[in-house]
Amino acid sequence: MTENFVQLNKSNLLRLGIKDENGKDTGEYLEFDLEDIELPLKYQNLLEQEKKNRQNLKNQLMIIEKRQDVKGKKLMSKNEEDKIKAINEFYKKEVDVLNGFLGDRGVEKLLNGRKIGWTTLEEIDEIVLKQIQPYLKDNMTSIEDKIKNKYGHKEETDVLK
Repeated sequence: MTENFVQLNKSNLLRLGIKDENGKDTGEYLEFDLEDIELPLKYQNLLEQEKKNRQNLKNQLMIIEKRQDVKGKKLMSKNEEDKIKAINEFYKKEVDVLNGFLGDRGVEKLLNGRKIGWTTLEEIDEIVLKQIQPYLKDNMTSIEDKIKNKYGHKEETDVLK
C-alpha cells in the first residue's frame, strides 16, 4: 500500500538563527510564518502588553517608594525586597508576552542559558523585534494584494483599503 503526502509551501517562513555571545551558532532558531494572518496581531498584542507591564511596574515601584520602609528579617529592608519581587514578576510577565510572539521558548533560546535582566529585554527588542518589523510590513502589503487579487473584482477594488 502506498501513502500519498501533501505538503504546503513553506516559502514565506522567516528563520532567524541564534548565536551565542562568542558568535558561535547555538543550533537554535526562531521561526516566523509570514503568511500567518495572526502574526501582525500577535506583534500588536506584544507591544500593548509590554506597555501595560512597564506601567504596572512603575506604579508598583511608586507605591513601594511612598510607604514607610522597615528593617527586613534578613539583609534587605522590606521595601528593597518588595522592589526586587516586583521586578522579578515584571520579568516573568515580559517573558510570557515575548514568547507569545517569538514562539515556544523563544526567549530561552535567545538567552542561551543566561538569566534574564533589564539589558536582555532591551537586546531582544533591538536585535529581534526591530529586525522583524520590515518583514511584517512587507508581508501585510503582500497579503492584502493576494486577497485583492483572489477575491476582488475590478469594480470593488477599494473594499479592502
